[in-house]
Amino acid sequence: MEETYTIMRVFAGSFGLLFMFVAFLGVIFFTFRPGSKRLHAESAAIPFRHDDRPVADVTEGQK
Repeated sequence: MEETYTIMRVFAGSFGLLFMFVAFLGVIFFTFRPGSKRLHAESAAIPFRHDDRPVADVTEGQK
């Protein structure tokens, strides 16, 4: 039982940390990648989709 714990602890201490760091970099890259501004603007407007009046395009003035 103790051998399994030691193996898992070593894995979590080395490869687990490496995996979490790579996942963090992937999330940061995905968020700030070129061309994602429109996608994030559309996602931000989701709560306002069913209002009585249409939502103004937030990317219109930024071109």
